Amino acid sequence: MAFELSLLPYAYDALEPYMSQKTLEFHHDEYHATCVSILNVLVKETEFADKSLEDIILKTYGDRSKADIFNNAAQVWNHNFFWNCMKPNGGGQPNQWLAEKLIANFDSLDRFAAEFRNVGTTQFSNGYAWLVLDRDRLKVVRTGNAMNPTINKQIPLLGCDVWEHAYCLDYQNRRFNFIQAFLEHLVNWEFVTQQLRTHELTHT
Repeated sequence: MAFELSLLPYAYDALEPYMSQKTLEFHHDEYHATCVSILNVLVKETEFADKSLEDIILKTYGDRSKADIFNNAAQVWNHNFFWNCMKPNGGGQPNQWLAEKLIANFDSLDRFAAEFRNVGTTQFSNGYAWLVLDRDRLKVVRTGNAMNPTINKQIPLLGCDVWEHAYCLDYQNRRFNFIQAFLEHLVNWEFVTQQLRTHELTHT
């Protein structure tokens, strides 16, 4: 079973001016697509050929001999998730239910946003900023390179790609500005809510 490149849930120009069509074409059609292609080559006729991305990530993490498989599987998963974290006319304030959850864990929405910006901006080199559910607490965490929070048994709710290819065409080296635009104009709060509600429903 070969992995397929997921389709974007919006048009290439739908996130402009905060993420350009040029960035999405490069990021999705070249970088993400390459990870899918490489992963398919790496797992062909191996024990991972019929495994899910989640299984491959968990089973290859920490094994140096399978680092290429882990990195590409994790990047495919991360990007599938990242595209859904954004929508046209997104950002702004979350719905009341989610806002109350964030305020309960971060004291205020402004404090959550500040922590998310700081974590993403100060991630050295490549990686991601995440909002996760860690047991019964919402937390903001960072991961380097292809890592994602599932390795630490955390539930990803929101992810922002802070690899340079995610923002350099639009923002050059101004990562802070990219994360600010992500929070103010791109975040799909309905998707974040769905991730949290789904987890709560399946664990009650």
